[in-house]
Amino acid sequence: MTIYALIPLLLVLIMIAAFSILWPLAIGAAYSPSSMRVVRKMLNMAEVDSEDLVYDLGSGDGRIVIEAARRYNAWAVGVEADPLRVMWSKVNILKLGLRQQVKIIWGNLFHQNLRHATVVILFLWGRTNEKLKDKLQDELEPGTRVVSYVWKFEGWNPVRIDEKERIYLYIIGNNDKPVKNSQEYS
Repeated sequence: MTIYALIPLLLVLIMIAAFSILWPLAIGAAYSPSSMRVVRKMLNMAEVDSEDLVYDLGSGDGRIVIEAARRYNAWAVGVEADPLRVMWSKVNILKLGLRQQVKIIWGNLFHQNLRHATVVILFLWGRTNEKLKDKLQDELEPGTRVVSYVWKFEGWNPVRIDEKERIYLYIIGNNDKPVKNSQEYS
């Protein structure tokens, strides 16, 4: 086998890698995993429990949905545009025995039905949050908790803030009320 025979395979691998990087960027976020400390703070701030269905929009390697299932016994769905991260997440979920409790969807987060979510977690870009606002308000039931890491929703007032970590909790139906408290969540 000559080196020239490997060129088509190399080109395919380069195309897969490029798609894996560029498609999520086009939708609205780059892969930037949150630390497990921040993941736990987000889930704690949302007061996730076994009655919840947690959606992580832009779920990356699945760490948030896996933690929601393992630590809080919640049901969880991750939505990820990067096919390589989807495969990685699914392998981890299978390895951890969480297949009945956690689902990863490969797709565009703007095309997912969020109506059944009780908690939505996101670490996207500010402009992506703004594009999602109407979808969240239209599809989510009043009382649904939305946690955003780093980026606020313009025009919405968070009901809780962890200023140190820049984590914002919004509750659908309460976004026009002022912040009740500002504290850190462990």
